[in-house]
Amino acid sequence: MDAEHAFKTTEQTLAGRTDEAAVAERARAEEELEGAKRRYNESVAGGENTAATRLANYVSLFSGGNLSQSTIFGLGVMPYISASIIFQLLGTVVPSLEKMQKEGETGRKKIQEWTRYATVPLALIQGVFWLSYMHKGTGTPLVQPAFMGDHSLAFWVVGLSALTAGCVFLMWLGEQIDEYGLGNGVSLIILAGIVARMPAAIVQLYELADFGQNAQPYSMTPGKILFLVASFIFVVSGSILITQAQRRIPIQQAKQTRGRRVYGGSKQYLPLRVNHGGVMPIIFAQSLMLFPGVFFGWLNGVMHANNRDPGFFTRAVEFLNVEFGRGAFIY
Repeated sequence: MDAEHAFKTTEQTLAGRTDEAAVAERARAEEELEGAKRRYNESVAGGENTAATRLANYVSLFSGGNLSQSTIFGLGVMPYISASIIFQLLGTVVPSLEKMQKEGETGRKKIQEWTRYATVPLALIQGVFWLSYMHKGTGTPLVQPAFMGDHSLAFWVVGLSALTAGCVFLMWLGEQIDEYGLGNGVSLIILAGIVARMPAAIVQLYELADFGQNAQPYSMTPGKILFLVASFIFVVSGSILITQAQRRIPIQQAKQTRGRRVYGGSKQYLPLRVNHGGVMPIIFAQSLMLFPGVFFGWLNGVMHANNRDPGFFTRAVEFLNVEFGRGAFIY
């Protein structure tokens, strides 16, 4: 009874630590960058539909960050995930890393340490791209006037430091959840970011809904909403099925006779997971969605900048840009 009580207490403590970490992550995600205009998500998450905006939306969504409000956690855990993928790929071509991966726990800890070090320069590189978009992006100005012009150096120093520090903190938080909490830390951070966006997504869906008989071509009709709900249920169910699926290999033990007793002979199985990568392959499969929209958005912008005549190719690019844009049926 005491052991069962101790187990329940420990489990409740671990769950409490996980909940506290998730709440702290979302609370700090509301802290905005110094020099960034407050609540400019009308330009990033709503109003503009450029290639850069689409790329920022997908990166923000699948990294657990909050780029749409320029917070210090805007980059999320994407640099850490990128570093992990790089070392996993290098492990198949670099003999020393491949040997280290086969050393067990010692090699895994060493590679994880190098992954942490590689996260910092990757966060700096990704931070440069994002701050460049904020500082020089078209449309609504995204930087406070005091940080423009002669004061741009302060914006760069403060912005890069804040984004890198936020990414490193999320990396540390994810590892703490792995060690002391319940579940995968990186996955929980990404989940917290996605769940936090759901109320805004529902409101946006409601604003796009049109139940009249003369609905606009790109509005959300009842048929599209039902299809969207059914697709959501199908994707979630399929993701759970693929993640939890096992390949059970039967193991037959030989019978052993000791005296008058017979031991063994029972049938057991060796459970092998079908998807050893967990939810990460699913997350990165979703990221492939950004390439068509970003490409057609960039191509459409180049054509309009060059003032090309509206020929067949130009009309085709404009059509594909709209179809892969926010709210379109293909999107």
